[in-house]
Formats: sequence, C-alpha cells, structure tokens
Amino acid sequence: MSHQSIREAGQSRVTVGIFSPSLFKQLGRKCVPVLWACTSLAIFVGFWEFAWWQGWANPLLLPPPHIFLANLSDQFRFFDPNGSRAGALSQGGSIWSVLGVIGWSSLRVTVGLALGFVLSLAVGLAIRYFSIFGKLTLPLVTMLAPISPVAWIPVAVFIFGIGNPPAIFLVFIAIFFVMVLATLSQIDAVPVHYIQLARIMGCSKRQIYRHVILPTILPGLFVTLRMNLFAAWMVVLIAEAVGVGSGLGQVTMMARNTFNASLVFFTMTLIGITGFAFDQALRQVQRRVLWWVGPTNLQGL
Repeated sequence: MSHQSIREAGQSRVTVGIFSPSLFKQLGRKCVPVLWACTSLAIFVGFWEFAWWQGWANPLLLPPPHIFLANLSDQFRFFDPNGSRAGALSQGGSIWSVLGVIGWSSLRVTVGLALGFVLSLAVGLAIRYFSIFGKLTLPLVTMLAPISPVAWIPVAVFIFGIGNPPAIFLVFIAIFFVMVLATLSQIDAVPVHYIQLARIMGCSKRQIYRHVILPTILPGLFVTLRMNLFAAWMVVLIAEAVGVGSGLGQVTMMARNTFNASLVFFTMTLIGITGFAFDQALRQVQRRVLWWVGPTNLQGL
C-alpha cells in the first residue's frame, strides 16, 4: 500500500470519528435541556405578548418584551461599567456597559457565596468535632439564623460603609447560618455503619471526619447551596439598592423611582438570565467537585 493511500485511509478514519453517531447522540443529549429551556421561555413570552395584544396588559405598566427590548441603546445608557454610580450616561452606553454592571453584581454574589460556603462548612464541622466549641457556638447560631438579611443592612453600612464590602457581607450572612445548620443536619444523618466500619479499620476521629463524614455530606450541602443561590441574588439586589450605589439592584431602584417600566423589565430580564447562568455554572462545579458521585445520582438535580 502506498503512502498516499495510507494517508487517505487515516484521514477517512478521523472523519468518521468526528462525525460518528455517538458524537451526534452526545450533542443531542446536551441540546435537549437547551431546547426545553427555550420552549419554556417562549411560552411565557408568547402569553405575555398575547395579553398585550388582547389589551389585558397596560403597555405603560407591563410593557411586553418587544417594547422594552425595542430601543436597547436607550436602556444601555443607564448602566455604568465602572460600577461606581447609577444613572443616565450623557454620552450613551453599550452592551459592554451592561456586562460591566452584571459583572460587578456577579462578583459580589460569587465572593459572598464562596466565603459563606467555606466558613459555614468549617464552623459546622468544628461544632461537631470540638464538643466545647459546639456548646458555645450552636445556641448563638440558632438564635441569629432567623434574623432576615435585610435587618443586617444597617449593620453592614455601619461597619463597612458604602461599596462592595456591605453587599458581600449581606450575601455571606444570607447563607452562612442556614448552611451551618444544614451542615449539622447532614453530619447527624451520616449512616452509623459508615462510622462503625471506619473505627473497625482503625481510623482516628480526624480520619473519620476527613474521609468518611466530609465526602458523605458534601453532595447534600451543594444542593442546599444551589437552593440558597437565589436567596443570595435577592439579597445582593437589595444591598445594591440601599448600601452600594451601583449594580443591577441600583438600576432597578432608579427605574422604579423614575417610573421607567421598560428599564425595570429589561433589568429583571438581565437578573433572570444571570441567575440562570449562575445555577448552571454551580451545577457544573458540583459535578466536577463531587467526582465520586455517579452522574445518575446528579441527573435530577
């Protein structure tokens, strides 16, 4: 066989590998959730547009998507990419201005979530690991958990002033106490025979917590974290409207004060899309961090 024929045979095998049926099946499985999401959104938008067409929705109070998305350049000028102010820009804005504001809000949520998750996990493990620490800390955590994060806004402003720190602090508060209690609940729910088997194998208390309890509770804690992700977004929007002075929350508050319904719904659309993207990203992080959990166990989450 000549070199030319060998080279052509190799290229044909590569081509077949690229366009193999298994590859199309994988792409199909990944596209199905996207199609369902688009269908769900299309039904909602279609009903909204139908309500406007029938005259059920006042376009001044409830403008449909084709109205508040009609003049995007006019909406863009209310977004400052530097994240230091909120108001109409005299020179106009762009999509980069919108992405800049989304980036600042996303940064506050990400940092607050990361700090809240790590510290709550550490405190929850320490409460069960160290008996004296648990007896001193658990009553305080239980007492502070019912306090709404909104009630912490004056405290955050008094301590951190105006800017990013109070918003991050409020996101941290929104999930910290809940995640501590969830960690304790997950630890108490670890099957007893797991611990008994580890003791029979000669594991120390530290090894049991590191190699038995921690891998067992992490899947449930990630689910709890994803459920509190939406609460974190609610809190950061309130914080931005009150104690930050910029971000998606401040733009929404400014739109409400100026009775700009189109800007309100445009900003709400951005918040919904960003929150959905955060949930999908956290789901991917969950799958990669919990590598010992089979994909079938995470399929319905």
